[in-house]
Amino acid sequence: MDLRSKDAIESSKQHDIEMGNILIAEFMQKGSKSLGIYDFDGCHYRLDELKFHSSWDWLMPVANEIIKSRDEQNADWDLTDLKYALQTTNIELVYKAVVEFIKEYNQNN
Repeated sequence: MDLRSKDAIESSKQHDIEMGNILIAEFMQKGSKSLGIYDFDGCHYRLDELKFHSSWDWLMPVANEIIKSRDEQNADWDLTDLKYALQTTNIELVYKAVVEFIKEYNQNN
């Protein structure tokens, strides 16, 4: 694989992370996409400062919100992937499960 291919793959991964972080921030109703500023835990962050993909302190409140919302709404959301990912304690799997859940949630609501 040449250097340009590696750069393209890395750029694509970064783009996916940024899009996932935006989805999460908006799901948590803590962001304003038009301003490019997102609130989390009482502080303001730019897109490149969001850490949902790399910090359990950022990601776990999202997983908790998903589960709590399902329970409060008596919704029949399928959380199998999220629950499995949480059991693995692999932050990448949990992040991907959260992002996929939010994508599906947004399509259906």
